[in-house]
Amino acid sequence: MAVAATEEVTESRLLLAEYDRIKEEQRTRIGFRDNLLYFTLAASTAVLAITVHSGQVQLLLAVPVICLILGWAYLVNDEKISAVGRYIRDQLGPRLAELSGARGEVFGWEIYHRGDASRTTRKRLQTAVDLFTYLALPMVCVTAFWCSPAAQSLLVIVSLAQTVALAVLGWQFLRYAER
Repeated sequence: MAVAATEEVTESRLLLAEYDRIKEEQRTRIGFRDNLLYFTLAASTAVLAITVHSGQVQLLLAVPVICLILGWAYLVNDEKISAVGRYIRDQLGPRLAELSGARGEVFGWEIYHRGDASRTTRKRLQTAVDLFTYLALPMVCVTAFWCSPAAQSLLVIVSLAQTVALAVLGWQFLRYAER
């Protein structure tokens, strides 16, 4: 089936179609990322409740595992969300502006919202929330385990490995926050 003359495939149409697809991916990733934060808090709260109810302090070591896995997924999605924005601002927008002969920027929102005076403060606060959720909360659980009579040598070794992994995750959060 031939493409009608009015539906000719042009570079501009292809770029706009690409924009629609990557914006959809970005929206999906934003929803997933935000839900990861809520799910992390719910799962950690559930482990804490079970630990208190059962009195089995070693269950606290499940919280770092939850935070490591979901924190990494959160971080990866957050980075991809930012990468989509950079791609639109640095590659796609300028190419489309050149093709269309537009003066100034296309996809203005991609640039406009980054100039908000409160953006830096919000980004720092979000980094603090991320570090609290994915680093401080599990470290409180590890510390509580260390201070308990349940701290046996094998579990202490496991908790030390978790602490190292949490430090790496925290470093990654800070590294990505600098961008």
